Amino acid sequence: MHAADPADPEAKALACYGLWLPERERMLLRFVAGRPVSPVTCAFLAWVAERLAAEGMRVLALVWDNAAWHVSREVHGWVRDHNRRVKRDGGCRLLICRLPSKSPWLNPIEPRWAHGKRAVTEPERKLTGDELQRRLCDHYRCSRLPPLAQ
Repeated sequence: MHAADPADPEAKALACYGLWLPERERMLLRFVAGRPVSPVTCAFLAWVAERLAAEGMRVLALVWDNAAWHVSREVHGWVRDHNRRVKRDGGCRLLICRLPSKSPWLNPIEPRWAHGKRAVTEPERKLTGDELQRRLCDHYRCSRLPPLAQ
């Protein structure tokens, strides 16, 4: 962990949404311009559902922790409305599977996050946001897409 320089104009943290698809051994990543808040979560879910529907997937079971941007009323309402549209028009339905509090070992993406962080960081220096995004996308073999905006 490197201390942030107060004079550095770059953001102090980098937010990222990820989806691990075990049967395809594939990670989907989207970085966030800002903080991971409910509207950004809805944008990520819309992107994921559209992409997976285009690939023929009809249901996605999401294993989620209790982060505020996962359990908000706004996200819950968006998922409910999305699933109603899918039932009527077709697409990829989202099935939310909530984890018990403080149980990251039950979430299949957690070991991949930990391994990815270790694989791309350098102990000698702090990476720029651009370097970190590029390295993570290379590590997980996924496209680097424009960040989701708040």
